[in-house]
Amino acid sequence: MRILFAAHAEKTHFFSMVPLAWALRTAGHEVRVATQPAMAEAVTRTGLTAVPLGADHRWKQVMEASQDEGWANRVAEAVTDTADLGHEELLRFFDETTSRYFRTINNEEFTDALVGYARWWQPDLIVWEQFTWAGAVAARVTGAAHARMVWGADVVTRTRNAFLATLAELPEDQRTDPLRDWLTESLARHGATYDETAANGQWTIDVGPPSHRIDNGLPVVGVRYIPYNGQAELPEWLAAEPSRPRVAVTAGVSVRGYFGFDMFSVGALQAFAGLDIELIATLLPAPGETADMAPDNATVMDFVPMQGLLPTCSAVIHIGGAGVQSTAAFYGVPQLILPGLWDTVVRAGLVERSGAGISVLPGQVTAESVRESLVRLLEDPSFRNGAEALRKDLMSAPSPNDVVPVLEDLTARHKSAV
Repeated sequence: MRILFAAHAEKTHFFSMVPLAWALRTAGHEVRVATQPAMAEAVTRTGLTAVPLGADHRWKQVMEASQDEGWANRVAEAVTDTADLGHEELLRFFDETTSRYFRTINNEEFTDALVGYARWWQPDLIVWEQFTWAGAVAARVTGAAHARMVWGADVVTRTRNAFLATLAELPEDQRTDPLRDWLTESLARHGATYDETAANGQWTIDVGPPSHRIDNGLPVVGVRYIPYNGQAELPEWLAAEPSRPRVAVTAGVSVRGYFGFDMFSVGALQAFAGLDIELIATLLPAPGETADMAPDNATVMDFVPMQGLLPTCSAVIHIGGAGVQSTAAFYGVPQLILPGLWDTVVRAGLVERSGAGISVLPGQVTAESVRESLVRLLEDPSFRNGAEALRKDLMSAPSPNDVVPVLEDLTARHKSAV
């Protein structure tokens, strides 16, 4: 088969797709990755074939231009407290996210170029990153089977289901659906029509631990999360056992790519001063900060691959990034999560309910609360047991190699002639 992965230029979203892409490649299928030019090098560094198309997204510029500090909080509320929201709040969520985010990262240049490439290459299957709806458009136009691949909790679909339920209660002439309207417009440029698979895929590929998946009433193919952090070299000190409990502190790498620093202050590490631990903080200091603002028990460096660092750690502190959270689950590491954006509150709650960690919500974060939570995480063996149980749950999902025959069968059943 010819299989086209589609992902906009966001490395951490794409990295969760790499193990599956390689499983399909080593099974003998021809695999290519359609992306925006800014991510082409990151794709080729995985050993996969990149197809750079169209124009890069302008997400940073849109965020700076909007200067709406309340939007991030509204998004987090919409995907976390969906059941408590009415129609107007849900409509506002889809109106704002579609106009500000979804349209921006799936700009017309990228979407149209992807459609043109798919028409020429004729893939049998398009696997698209959950926010890269350009892949769904290309599949609808060409008749390729298509699957949406989620890297975190499937909260947008849950929120959409709630929105569609409220929409159905309105008179037909009042049923405004920003996501549907945008995708209808994109499809119409290429002579295709909308159905709900354009929003959700013909099926969903989910790398979350089975117990953490949200049931949205859609067909789902579960696949085991395999850590992949991009090209990296492991420092020599990782080969020696730490003399004290080692704790990783990380804010991931997504935000620093937009703004040049991390969403975790180096100065905030002072909350852990005096603890008999070894802090490894993979942080890029914000303007006005320096690494020497960290306490004596901390080492600050800009990057260490989590797949090398976390197996040596007794705990990890992070802001809820899906890659870090999933990698910690893979290695059975207890987690202290300080969530806030998008689905991070939802996923942090799932970790906490699994007994694998502690979530400290934005309004509860103080130096004292974070320090006390870390001490509890390190001293209470139930968290290590919970983390090991979460690891077993994650490992119970089939490997990428194991799901290849499933994807082959689904492709044969869903591909259509155009």
